[in-house]
Amino acid sequence: MPLSDTQVRNLKAQPSAKKYSDGGGLHLLVTPGASKLWRLQYRFEGKQKLLALGSYPAVGLADARRKRDDAKKVLAAGTDPSQHQKKEKLRQAGSNANTFDEISKEFLSRVEREGKAAVTVAKKKWLLALATPDLGTRPITDISAAEVLVPLRRIEASGNYETARRLRSTIGQVFRFAIATARAENDPTGGLKGALIAPTVTHRPAFTDRKAVGGLLRAIATYDGMPETKAALQLMAYLYPRPGELRQAEWPEFDMENAVWTIPETRAKMRREHRKPLPSQALAILKDVQKHTGDGKFVFPSTASRFRPMSENTLNGALRRLGFTGDEVTSHGFRATASSLLNESGKWSSDAIEAELAHVGADEVRRAYHRALYWDDRVKMAQWWADELDVMRAPALTGAFA
Repeated sequence: MPLSDTQVRNLKAQPSAKKYSDGGGLHLLVTPGASKLWRLQYRFEGKQKLLALGSYPAVGLADARRKRDDAKKVLAAGTDPSQHQKKEKLRQAGSNANTFDEISKEFLSRVEREGKAAVTVAKKKWLLALATPDLGTRPITDISAAEVLVPLRRIEASGNYETARRLRSTIGQVFRFAIATARAENDPTGGLKGALIAPTVTHRPAFTDRKAVGGLLRAIATYDGMPETKAALQLMAYLYPRPGELRQAEWPEFDMENAVWTIPETRAKMRREHRKPLPSQALAILKDVQKHTGDGKFVFPSTASRFRPMSENTLNGALRRLGFTGDEVTSHGFRATASSLLNESGKWSSDAIEAELAHVGADEVRRAYHRALYWDDRVKMAQWWADELDVMRAPALTGAFA
């Protein structure tokens, strides 16, 4: 006679284990310790076998009957339910180890081992954290494009279109890492191209008019804050590196005798060493700065600690103090100023200009071509540019530490 919920609930422990049949091979074993264990008896290949289906009340009567019926379907298909159960447990264990969150952590670890900049790793970690609430615990093989779209739409709805676009790309990197390590077969983010709102491209503010550039340079010459900050702004104009490359510059990178600044690959954005020729004006500024910070590691140390580089907000803050708004010019804008006016001059090859800006060429051959063939042109261009800035700035030619 089949069991009832009330009967199962009220069954008490006996001095010895006792079975209560529900039919179809299913029974409830009540132990002397009062445990209530569901078991299924069946025959496979002529042998009597027993399959554990869980314990009551975690597995209720209805659940136990469903598990019994599922096991019988497996048996009817010619498979031993016990072996099937073991394989399912292994599969589930594998799925738990291959969740999106676990594979994301492995992916980030690999990115770190590849020597990517700390800021790059931190950005990817931050982006993936945005997807964790929706995808983190899901086995990566089970995640569909529709599921990936959930966190992307949420971010997009807040107006952060660029963040949504970058998150889609980073999630795709995780899936491709899973494919490369044989834990996934496809990347669902590929089908989401075009599904997101395209962000509006905004160019960094910069002066590209010679008169405006001259006014900026004269303003910098009057800066009355920290002399190192003034020198850094002047070098941004003369050398137009990426701001982080200059802020974090260390003294061993500068070969004053040969007038070369070698930015190591660990700090260069494109993860390859970049050499920049130093015009005489830049050398003079560096020699002045060396009198003040040359006994330390950083050319431009933080005001809070000589063991840390200048803050990323220092240069832009100085430009704001000089009266320039963020819509007019930023520290990164010196690169756009140089690129625009160098190209406008017609004196220099666009490839030489691109090489000096450390932009990636079309391929490895072209990049090697940039570095080798255009070095002499870049040396001449560096001095010409510095001289042109002095002309634009005239008549004020105040030194950084004057």
